[in-house]
Amino acid sequence: MVSLRQRMLEDLRVRNYSPRTQKTYIDAVAKFAQHYGKPPDQLQQEDVRRYQVHLVDEKGVSWSAFNQAVCALRFFYRTTLSRDWTVKHIPFAKLPRKLPVVLSRDEVRQLLEKVANIKHLGMLMLAYSCGLRVSEVAKLRTADIDSDRMVIHVREGKGRKDRIVPLSPLVLEILREYWREAQSRDYLFPGKFADRPITISTIQKVVGRAAATAGIKKRVSMHCLRHSFATHHLEAGTDLRTVQMLMGHSSMKTTSWYLHVSTEKLRSAKSPIDQIEDFAAIG
Repeated sequence: MVSLRQRMLEDLRVRNYSPRTQKTYIDAVAKFAQHYGKPPDQLQQEDVRRYQVHLVDEKGVSWSAFNQAVCALRFFYRTTLSRDWTVKHIPFAKLPRKLPVVLSRDEVRQLLEKVANIKHLGMLMLAYSCGLRVSEVAKLRTADIDSDRMVIHVREGKGRKDRIVPLSPLVLEILREYWREAQSRDYLFPGKFADRPITISTIQKVVGRAAATAGIKKRVSMHCLRHSFATHHLEAGTDLRTVQMLMGHSSMKTTSWYLHVSTEKLRSAKSPIDQIEDFAAIG
């Protein structure tokens, strides 16, 4: 497996996969090989099928984790081993489409009001005001904040794509207050060590504590703030294409999913029962 592992790593690197994806794929193929106690190049189509059944029936993995394993195995067989005939027999699972958790504007205000630490407040305000992913907040550098143009340069977001998002004057004031205290020179939100960014788990704990303190019963995460950003934009009348660009989505289809949780159109739709004349008299 050592030589195969190295070859797969090289294949991933020359295609510019992120370090995180490289690790995920290598680990997934290693677990597949460990399950059978054989090198993965000696395993066949039926072995892959039985392993997928094992992941679902015995391991009970989530569907997203299942599909990560599928992506890794498809890459390994198609690219590293050049076995295209195998790939079509490694199916993806159909993922359930759950509506995202979205906070109301009042809930966002309650959440932010419970954050006393200026650094933590800056992180949450950036996530909501710019629609940033938690990893994008963690990786922000001081130089990415362009106060002259009032924009933020988000570098290597999902899919390793850069994008520009507007910077709120209110958020800029909070960041300036934070910067005067912290004097961050490289990463905007450093972790335990100044030359390393804050960890994603730490940020998630911050938003979780704030939600609990605010008494919000919904399952609040940093991605919930991103969902709320997109939904509130659509409710305010921002067109779908602009929201797509702000979110950094490759497909308009992904962005259009937020139309399902935008309540402005739903509230304007009159229920048929309210259109029945003299219904109160019937009651």
